[in-house]
Amino acid sequence: MAARRGRWQRRGMGDPLFPSFDVVDRHVEHPHGGTLVHAVTGGEGPPLLLLHGYPQTHVMWSTIAPELARDHTVVIPDLRGYGDSGKPADGEGHAGHSFRAMAADVAALMRELGHERYAVVGHDRGARVTHRLALDHAAAVTRAAVLDVLPTTHVYAHVDRRLATAYYHWFLYLQPEPVPENLLAGDPVGYLHSLLGGWGSAALDAYSPAQLAEYERCFADPATRHAMLEDYRAGASIDLEHDEADAAAGRRVTCPLLVLWGAKGVVGTGPDDVLAVWRERADRDDLVTGQALDTGHFLVDERPGETLAALRAFL
Repeated sequence: MAARRGRWQRRGMGDPLFPSFDVVDRHVEHPHGGTLVHAVTGGEGPPLLLLHGYPQTHVMWSTIAPELARDHTVVIPDLRGYGDSGKPADGEGHAGHSFRAMAADVAALMRELGHERYAVVGHDRGARVTHRLALDHAAAVTRAAVLDVLPTTHVYAHVDRRLATAYYHWFLYLQPEPVPENLLAGDPVGYLHSLLGGWGSAALDAYSPAQLAEYERCFADPATRHAMLEDYRAGASIDLEHDEADAAAGRRVTCPLLVLWGAKGVVGTGPDDVLAVWRERADRDDLVTGQALDTGHFLVDERPGETLAALRAFL
């Protein structure tokens, strides 16, 4: 479905990694604080929202989005704080970068595009936004897929030496400003490469030169790095409050939920029964299906064909 021309702005000549997609910007408004959302959209068919994780941007989906667009209208935004989307104020208790605010952004974006109901796929932080979207906007989400995450509350409740070592950044990033900001500023590109190359199983070879250049451009911006840190600070504070309130109220995911994870990553090599953990967050056990793929953390980048096949079968 075409964007509403009178309410959208085109960005230059388009996105070279999505040559057949429209590039749009929209300042969305909602009770949790609006912001500018930068996105690409293309294809025809049932609407599908794709959400990236840290430290990436919407371009992580460029390898499989054209195939998904063959039978879906695909919408791929940068989350608030990331890429070319807005960098809102931190807010009280880091609320300006909470998953609730991020979910409200993309829900508003989809409504502006005329998509009242849609499927969602999220990786990493985008998977946590997907979980929040399925709770806060359940009427809009037809089915959801989360890639290589366990629920945030589960992670914090099961920290051991293995997890703290692998997820050291969770605890570094939540430290008060400006300590993490200053540390990351010392060698931003080198640090970015350590993340992208260290969490996967294919090193930096998993990314095209154009993708890597885009990640480097965004990560070089101090405002973007600060917003990313705020994302993690929110994850250790207000996001946990939201999750605990949902648990107390008995709110669970009510749509079909696909869980994919990397067999060689932190989730896949840990002690948890991944599907069992997610079934605790769903209304019924039979709503949750999934499998491990022979990869590290970056499923889409390392195993695009296998990831695409699993998503297509589910969608």
